[in-house]
This record gives sequence, C-alpha cells and structure tokens, in this order.
Amino acid sequence: MDIDAWVWWLVAAVGLGIPLVITAMPELGMLSVGAVAGAVTAGLGFGVVAQVVVFAAVSVALIAVVRPIAARHGKQRPHLASGVDALRGRQAVVLERVDGDGGRIKLAGEIWSARALDASRAFEPGEQVDVVEIDGATAVVM
Repeated sequence: MDIDAWVWWLVAAVGLGIPLVITAMPELGMLSVGAVAGAVTAGLGFGVVAQVVVFAAVSVALIAVVRPIAARHGKQRPHLASGVDALRGRQAVVLERVDGDGGRIKLAGEIWSARALDASRAFEPGEQVDVVEIDGATAVVM
C-alpha cells in the first residue's frame, strides 16, 4: 500500500499541532499551517521540491508576519485600575463643605471624608468635585 504525499504532510501538520497545544508555542502552529500548505501542493500534483518550497515559504512568511504582530499585541495589555486607584479621576458630590481641613463627599456610592487639594479653596454641598488622589481614607479633591 502506497500512501500519497499529501497524507504525510497532514500527518506532519497534526504532529506539529499536538506540541502546539501542549507547549503553547505559536511557531509550531505556523509550521503546522505550512505543512497543510505542503499537503495542498501535493494534492494538486506538484513534486516534492515544490511541496518543500511551499511548506518553507508559508511557514517563514507566517513566522515573519504573524509573530511580530502577536508580540506587539502581547505587550499592549490594558491597565485595569482597581481599589483606590480606580477612584482617581472620578467625580464626586460634596455633602458637607470641603476645604483644606476636611469635609464629606459622595464618591462611587459611598460617603468619604475629603479635603481640598488647594487649602485656600472651599467646595459647598451639591458641587461636583474631581478626585485627585486618595490619601488613606480621605479623598483629595479639586
């Protein structure tokens, strides 16, 4: 029994795909796609040299193009602020007069003690303020 070349290419593709799943190395997936391209070339009746050239060309092209794109996206992780970091920059409503000595605001549905960033400035109840930072349990506002 003589097995066609395209079957061997598909076996190679699966053989490269299994370690891809185990090791999570995307390069193996790109080589696996190259092997599928070699199988298609063999299925179309081209010779061994053409199959190897197509395999190499597709694999190298994928590694050269996809890998840098994937690396760039891997570095651009979104910054998710949590805890007190998530409160910086938010708006709050003054409940009790806020000045350099203190006061109370409603921030993110909770009542917080607050003080003005500029000690000479005062905010009256009902005014909107911006939270500049959180200092302990006190919101610094402006």
